[in-house]
Amino acid sequence: MSNLTQIESGKDRTFLAGRADTVANSADLAGSAVGRLSPSIISGLTRFAEWASIASLGLVVAVAWIGHLETFEDHRYALAIALTGAVGALLAQRLDLYTVSALCDPLRHVPRMLLVWTSSMAFLMAIVFLLKAGPEFSRGWLMLWYASVGIAIPVWRGAMSIVTGRLARAGRLNRRAVILGAGPEGAALIDAIEGDAGGDVRICGVFDDRGEDRISQDLHGFRRQGNIEEMIAYCRSNPVDLLIVSLPLTAENRLLSVFRKLWVLPVDIRLAAHSSRLRFRPRTYSYVGHVPLIDVADKPIQDWDSLVKAVFDKVAAGLLLVLLAPVMLLAALAIKLDSRGPVLFRQKRLGFNNDLIEIYKFRSMYVEQTDGNADKLVTRHDPRVTRIGRFLRRTSLDELPQLFNVLGGSLSLVGPRPHALQAKAANRLYHEVVDGYFARHKVKPGITGWAQVNGWRGETDTPEKITKRVEHDLYYIENWSLLLDLYILLKTPVALVRSENAY
Repeated sequence: MSNLTQIESGKDRTFLAGRADTVANSADLAGSAVGRLSPSIISGLTRFAEWASIASLGLVVAVAWIGHLETFEDHRYALAIALTGAVGALLAQRLDLYTVSALCDPLRHVPRMLLVWTSSMAFLMAIVFLLKAGPEFSRGWLMLWYASVGIAIPVWRGAMSIVTGRLARAGRLNRRAVILGAGPEGAALIDAIEGDAGGDVRICGVFDDRGEDRISQDLHGFRRQGNIEEMIAYCRSNPVDLLIVSLPLTAENRLLSVFRKLWVLPVDIRLAAHSSRLRFRPRTYSYVGHVPLIDVADKPIQDWDSLVKAVFDKVAAGLLLVLLAPVMLLAALAIKLDSRGPVLFRQKRLGFNNDLIEIYKFRSMYVEQTDGNADKLVTRHDPRVTRIGRFLRRTSLDELPQLFNVLGGSLSLVGPRPHALQAKAANRLYHEVVDGYFARHKVKPGITGWAQVNGWRGETDTPEKITKRVEHDLYYIENWSLLLDLYILLKTPVALVRSENAY
């Protein structure tokens, strides 16, 4: 193991995450997938674009065929177009016509898409017949719309197959997976994944903490890269989407021990069930190709959720910067007049997936007494804090420059607060006090959070305080929604006024 991070074990007090060595083939696989695009987002955007195009064709044909706009006064055509598009989109989604494999294979799926379109038009005509609204719609428009979409679908699908095919070949639509377990079960799993030509999973590494006498040596070109600690380090330092544990379901104690170590990682964790004779209800499983997997943990805030949260962060941070600019200018002027030194203070902290980030704060301490690693917690009447600094810290105005971190992408507006590298509770580092502490790094940290608005803000001088803070952080991660973020933001000013623990 080379420069393996000791964050989980607590041996490396600098908290600088190291990197595990990887074999050449897995590094190539991981590297080829840099800049991965979410298949869920690609499918959603494609579905919207396709049916928006179909609706647009309906409107264009109606205007061209009828030749005037008076017909649209009662919105009959627009309503018919919208209804037909909605039915078609639901049918196509139900038939999995927007998966990456379907978009990459137009010859196989265009006939099914044409069948969906025909069914949608049949549904529209049935509604028109039942409502006795036939005279109100042009039959020429119906036939021309049906024919024009019938021609457009193969063209559209052919163009999409070129785009998605290039993305897939570049590895940008693949899920990058690592496997824990190089025994017979692992070998069978690798064989099944590698044998699925249309699959979207690419194996980046295989790990196992057993001796070589107990594991397979021939793993279809993959060799064991290390034990479970090295796998955690690999997942920290490489883009990994899926972690598959391929161990016997009967090894209950070992599985519990493994999952206790792995659940802090921001990846989808699955337990392979292909080698077990136990069979559960079909809804119990998710699948990689034809391989059944039991869902153990999901990466939080991913796909559309991550896109929504990112857009919200950028827009809201930009607006807040504009609104709070006068306050920030006054704070900067007060700092300059109160003590010598720079206005801003930069501090290293651990961010998403334990990556080291640098956050901005208004300086609240005397320059010669600043504590970048937070070796000593700030206490009431701390002599290191300036007069202006006490007010800034008490009101959390010293955190406002972190809005620039949000715009830069290292922070979110709402999330678990990033802690200083050497922050302690009762003279013990936080991760030494709370088991599973690093699970709070499965999402991007935030300027404010669920713990802060529930009274767990400020000094953490006892194990109970940091434990409660982590419990609230984990609750937020498991229950995230945009409404929860809005609630926390609205409640933050009230929590700041009531807080008594910030010095």
